[in-house]
Amino acid sequence: MSDTVRERPRASDTGGVIERLSTLDRLLPVWIVAAMFVGLLLGRLVPGLDDALAAVQVGDVSLPIAVGLLVMMYPVLAKVRYEELGHVTGDRRLLAVSVVLNWLVGPALMFSLAWLLLPDLPAYRTGLIIVGLARCIAMVLIWNDLACGDREAAAILVAINAAFQIVAFALLGYFYLQVLPGWLGLGQTSLHVSVWEIARSVLIFLGIPLLAGYLTRTLGERARGRDWYETRLLPRIGPAALYGLLFTIVILFALQGHTITSRPLDVARIALPLLAYFGLMWGGAMLLTHALGFRYPQATAVSFTAAGNNFELAIAVAIGVFGVTSGQALAGVVGPLIEVPALVALVYVGLWGRRFFADQDRGHSPSVQRESDR
Repeated sequence: MSDTVRERPRASDTGGVIERLSTLDRLLPVWIVAAMFVGLLLGRLVPGLDDALAAVQVGDVSLPIAVGLLVMMYPVLAKVRYEELGHVTGDRRLLAVSVVLNWLVGPALMFSLAWLLLPDLPAYRTGLIIVGLARCIAMVLIWNDLACGDREAAAILVAINAAFQIVAFALLGYFYLQVLPGWLGLGQTSLHVSVWEIARSVLIFLGIPLLAGYLTRTLGERARGRDWYETRLLPRIGPAALYGLLFTIVILFALQGHTITSRPLDVARIALPLLAYFGLMWGGAMLLTHALGFRYPQATAVSFTAAGNNFELAIAVAIGVFGVTSGQALAGVVGPLIEVPALVALVYVGLWGRRFFADQDRGHSPSVQRESDR
């Protein structure tokens, strides 16, 4: 979204939100489909491309993907008004709902869907359970921004997820792969992953762009003032977020082009529980937050944070524990390939459903929303 400062339209005025988006934002599904196609084509037609792209890695993630993710996240975090984060941290109900959805409901739902829909494919099932444990700390910021969610809330929620991830990922992996299956009489799988491996992923993919975004806003406002920063600088760097997203998608599909096209039935089996997961988590979170009286921007931040997953960590863990050619690694790779189009679709569902939050918006002063002027 662009960065011209303007008052957030009330729910009754949101019927034309999509029409007011820039061409880049409005046609985002077209660009994403094109990026997927280009990536698949490159992966199939250029011999050795996948090996070349994976030759250099950052935290067990291909260097081009790492660069794309950092470029994608930096503009979004540069838009955050960090002095307003205290208002979000004071909203204990919002924080509690997010923690419950991310760390209790999300992993349990993915565990259930994986066993229900993949009972005969233990490797893929394990890979999906690992995806469910890795809560999103990156792309969720893009989806939230596109859907006109609360940027400050999203920044706080992904920071909380990052902290929980370092502490809880290995413990939850042990519980969902060994303890709970044992209680239920199901097959068990061991998972050995170090806390440092998780912390490294968080520091790279959240810490670097977060620090860069904070310094950009702090130094920019100090030098030229907020009006210049939000009306002149942000519109210039804002489009880089979507360019980074599209670049990342091209590289992802190029790396896995051969696997995807040579094993379409396996990909379809893995995609089914993922689609159910994204729909149920996002839809359930939106319904819950609406019932609790959340306003649309906060409901959106909570819902996309709950629905997204940290595919960088999931892929790194699956490859490190089970090997690059394992079924667990394939399930981790298919995760973002399904998540990207699914959550883009949910962005448009959210913008359409914004009207149903009208009662919650009345009586509140609308917060300032930086909308797209690319």
